[in-house]
Amino acid sequence: MRDSEPTERPRRPQFTVSAGVLWLPWAIVTAGVIVTYSRLSPGVLYHVSGSGLGGGLGRALVLLDFPIALAALPVIWLSADRLRESRLAVVGAIAGTILCLVVFVPGVVDQQDLDWRPVNLLAAIGVALAVALGIVSGLFEARVPVRRRALVGVVIVLVLSLPWLVAEWGFHLDSVPLLGWIFLTGTEVDGHAAVHLGHHHGMDGVLLLLSALPLIPLSRDVRGTRLRLVIQCYAGLQIVYGLANAVQDGWGEQLWKRGWVDWQIPVVLHPEPSIPWLAMLTAAAILSLLIIRSDR
Repeated sequence: MRDSEPTERPRRPQFTVSAGVLWLPWAIVTAGVIVTYSRLSPGVLYHVSGSGLGGGLGRALVLLDFPIALAALPVIWLSADRLRESRLAVVGAIAGTILCLVVFVPGVVDQQDLDWRPVNLLAAIGVALAVALGIVSGLFEARVPVRRRALVGVVIVLVLSLPWLVAEWGFHLDSVPLLGWIFLTGTEVDGHAAVHLGHHHGMDGVLLLLSALPLIPLSRDVRGTRLRLVIQCYAGLQIVYGLANAVQDGWGEQLWKRGWVDWQIPVVLHPEPSIPWLAMLTAAAILSLLIIRSDR
């Protein structure tokens, strides 16, 4: 009797999406900010004083600085690698990187005063260059593989983000069947709604996390070894930073404000010499090493 030959297990068809789809949520949230901050009084929003369309556009401009400029940086680098033969594209990538990095200058974005200032135009121009480079290079049309487990994780993250997604457009979930029971949103805690209307840094965290995911497969096509390592390390940091801010904001709103826990997770929105930031950087370093190793 002849031994049966080993048969190769058929591979499941891989699900792919265009990279542009994975960055589309930034546009949706920006549109929500413009609408909400234009129609609602500054008194029910967070640390703004402008009203009307000017107030909405001003808050969206600050949003372009932080955190969208952070997500735009790897878009610039990936696009530059694709357009490396074009001197104009390389110059645009350098200019876009410098402009986006302006957001790291202290005082450019102040969480206690989110009204726009002329300096906010610089990083916004950097984001515009990132979008232009992404379109010209075809980066947004690149197909990105999506594993089923990752897709399930993304869906779970988006469901948990519903209080922020709805607040972006100026509403609470209180009157929504089931969701109004699961999530604490419009109920007042210490004289304020548990989830204030408008933009939240927890939503920033979610979007940074989601927009970092396509960086991992896209980085594998980068021709320059050093640039590929930079993008992979940046992806690790962006994922950990985004996750940390989303968890911290959600913990405070959904657990601490209900009285289920009596302690809050430290805020890690701004870089500072602290134990939470050391822990976050350590986690980012480990994740970056795993991403780099998976590329070998």
